[in-house]
Amino acid sequence: MTTLAEYEATFDTSTKVWMVFCVLRDHRWHCRQCEYGHVASTQLAGGAGIQGLQRGTGSRPGLDIESGDHLCTNCGQTTRQDRWQGNFTPAIPSASMPASFVRRAVTLLGSRDIVELTDRPTGQLTVDHKLPMMRWNTAEQQAQTDFANMSDQDIRDRFQLLKKSNGSVSHNLLKSRACERCYKTGNRGEPFGIRFFYAGNGKWAPAVQDDPSGCDGCGWYDFDAWRTALNKTLRGT
Repeated sequence: MTTLAEYEATFDTSTKVWMVFCVLRDHRWHCRQCEYGHVASTQLAGGAGIQGLQRGTGSRPGLDIESGDHLCTNCGQTTRQDRWQGNFTPAIPSASMPASFVRRAVTLLGSRDIVELTDRPTGQLTVDHKLPMMRWNTAEQQAQTDFANMSDQDIRDRFQLLKKSNGSVSHNLLKSRACERCYKTGNRGEPFGIRFFYAGNGKWAPAVQDDPSGCDGCGWYDFDAWRTALNKTLRGT
């Protein structure tokens, strides 16, 4: 069993992920909007923040972190907040992509942000795993991270390009929040408030959490397939 002292000893205390943990370690709700100014990051939910703590690393376990929208008594607004529930979870192996794979995927997928259909330089794009990591089992984790042996069709099937933050919320963050809610509540995501599914309905159907068929039909899972199906429905074809 990991103790708090053992867990804290795994950190480099100069890193952003350590600073985020220092906010969360009291097990209380904390507002992303006003309690992390010292972290100087626009991606608090990402790998150097909340998600990084949830996933863990090879040297430390993950954290059981609950997220939700609550009224913040400090800034007076309803904001996204997080609370560590005090539990450690098994670490999810890193899925860091080699730079060569990122360049290959961006080129193959047309350097185009799939949500806004806008051509962007590589530095403004995230190569997004369509299937969120929280839904991976051991076999899926191996398939999703075998970057050296992926065919072009594997890349088209497993990845899409999302816009990084340019001062506003990134599409990858919006997707992460939707997937997080879906995993906890069983209510599937509705991109930009549009309640449409090209397969299934608004509820997660499979009996097991890592059955990838439950993501099929959700716009955040495959935005291009979702938009194509939505347009066909609007045209009545």
